Amino acid sequence: MKARTGPQTSLSRRGVLRRYKYMYLMLIPGLLYIIIFHYLPMAGLAIAFEKFSVVKGVFHSPFVGFDNFQYLFSSLQFRNALKNTVIISFYKILIGFPIPILLALMINEVQGKFFRKSVQTILYLPHFLSWIIMYGLIFNLVKEYGPINYLIRSLGGDTVFFLSDVNTFRGVVVLSDVWKEMGWNAIIYLAALAGVPQELYEAAIIDGASRWQCLKKISFPCIMPTIAIMFLLRIGGILNAGFEQILALYNSSVFSVGDIIDTYVFRIGIQEAKFGISAAAGMFKSVIAFVLVLGTNKLMARFDQETLF
Repeated sequence: MKARTGPQTSLSRRGVLRRYKYMYLMLIPGLLYIIIFHYLPMAGLAIAFEKFSVVKGVFHSPFVGFDNFQYLFSSLQFRNALKNTVIISFYKILIGFPIPILLALMINEVQGKFFRKSVQTILYLPHFLSWIIMYGLIFNLVKEYGPINYLIRSLGGDTVFFLSDVNTFRGVVVLSDVWKEMGWNAIIYLAALAGVPQELYEAAIIDGASRWQCLKKISFPCIMPTIAIMFLLRIGGILNAGFEQILALYNSSVFSVGDIIDTYVFRIGIQEAKFGISAAAGMFKSVIAFVLVLGTNKLMARFDQETLF
């Protein structure tokens, strides 16, 4: 077979561009959004190495090198925020990651179409509520005379102040996040299950396989690549413990176990106007996330799992 010449290749590319020109045009708004809001602001990373002044701007503020990072790593507040971030994120992954998978597998087994759609709608509805509204719901559930404490007292226990007790606050954070996002996160696994060929199930049933065996041998293995990709992304975001959620739920009595990097950056950068230090904290998060994604991606490739690249 003859290899393509340069002009032929160029002609074919022009033909492809001409044929799909409207699709390429549809990419323009998305590309502009990414360039304007994700790439151009990267120039602001210089603030992490400056004693930033609003009057002097990014390019004229005095350069201080790694002084902002030294301040961060010597700060007890930042180290405490880093520890809380890792612990809360770890529990969110440990508890919150498998639940949407199990939920999707169970919903996929439901036969009644109307019932299945109703369950899906009810489960992913909390995703569309803001954390301020969720705080109101959570507060009324766990307050002193709320239904949860009423149940605890009826069983012979003592009243628990969930949102102001350092022993229970992280549990409320993790479980409320699972409640809010499990239905929404299950959608991607349901979409993966919808792509499983029905012929596999039919052949298995003919061979005498039970519903459990179909789920174990067909459904779960077929969505394993999707699970691997989602797990990789969750590991990359381990330093994102949920800024809006923590800001809505925490208070001074649980500050020692509830303060995370994002709330620390908000407090230092916005309330105390130490923009250089807050930028350094944000850059630290980004670098750690980048390293974790690369490391996890390489590890998963070694075990022949689906990877991002």
